Amino acid sequence: MTRPVLKAASTTVLALALGLGALSAPAMAGGQISIGITPTDPDQEQALKTGIGLFALVNAIHNGGIIQDGNNNTAGLAQNGGDNLGVLVQEGDGHTGTINQTGGDNTCALLQFGENTNGDCSQTGGETGAVVQFGW
Repeated sequence: MTRPVLKAASTTVLALALGLGALSAPAMAGGQISIGITPTDPDQEQALKTGIGLFALVNAIHNGGIIQDGNNNTAGLAQNGGDNLGVLVQEGDGHTGTINQTGGDNTCALLQFGENTNGDCSQTGGETGAVVQFGW
């Protein structure tokens, strides 16, 4: 074969291979959307702490707790310090989530909905925040 014919043939084979690979890909791959909530002033911090605290109170959570409704979920909560509150909620299947709080006066809520989300909340002292995730 001549060089131009060989080049055209190899380009055609590569294009076909890439095209066939695209045909075998799933129509819609999974993913997630994460929304992080971090207060920017003391009033917002107090409002978020109050909201997470009320949720914990209604669900009989004292310092930290995990609520799961689904299958194949993995969750972890580690706290080292005083006055920490961590709430991890997983609704759906295949979620992975962790809350790690060191130091004191931390408040975090990690809320996972849908399928196959992956999130974590790490706080080192006096922090407040929430993460809401939706997965498909």
